[in-house]
Amino acid sequence: MIDVRELMTTGPVIPVIVVDDPSSAKPLAEALVAGGIRVLEVTLRTPAAIDAIRAMSDVEGAIVGVGTALDGDDLARAQDAGATFAVSPGYTEALGKSAQKLSMPLLPGIANSADIMRARDGGFTAVKFFPAMQAGGVPMLKALGGPFVDTVFCPTGGISTSNAAEFLALPNVLCVGGSWLCPKDLVSKGAWSDITALAKDASALAT
Repeated sequence: MIDVRELMTTGPVIPVIVVDDPSSAKPLAEALVAGGIRVLEVTLRTPAAIDAIRAMSDVEGAIVGVGTALDGDDLARAQDAGATFAVSPGYTEALGKSAQKLSMPLLPGIANSADIMRARDGGFTAVKFFPAMQAGGVPMLKALGGPFVDTVFCPTGGISTSNAAEFLALPNVLCVGGSWLCPKDLVSKGAWSDITALAKDASALAT
């Protein structure tokens, strides 16, 4: 089983991917991997998501996971399609137990101290801070670093090229999540070289 912290340090950005047309999934994954972005989160926000996970899982070098996972059924069907990790917008005890039963690495969503404590009770100390900007942004993560010294974060929600570096500079942030790597207009046009260029820029945030 992949270690969640290892996933978070594979690259500075985990793209939050929404796929409308399953035929675009494989070339999109190839474009991102070509730009150095290997950990891919495919959200369960469209009917095409499961087919997209299946197609992306065939791309060499891609580490494909499911996003917007809400319950054990979401985890199971995504795992059957090839997903090797999961990301959720929040955390429940039932979701945590389902992930552990399936041996599926989970990056659960949190927005405050109480959420972190519930996730810690379930054994999760690597979490997604969501929605990052609305929940307090960089100042909130600095504050959370005091009482939760063993917790690391992947802030997602409102992250862009303009503020990603500020988040990544925090010692308790291992990576960020963002949708800017896969703009709908570029995906619909099949502008894969442009997406590779965005991925290369995102990869450079680690240096």
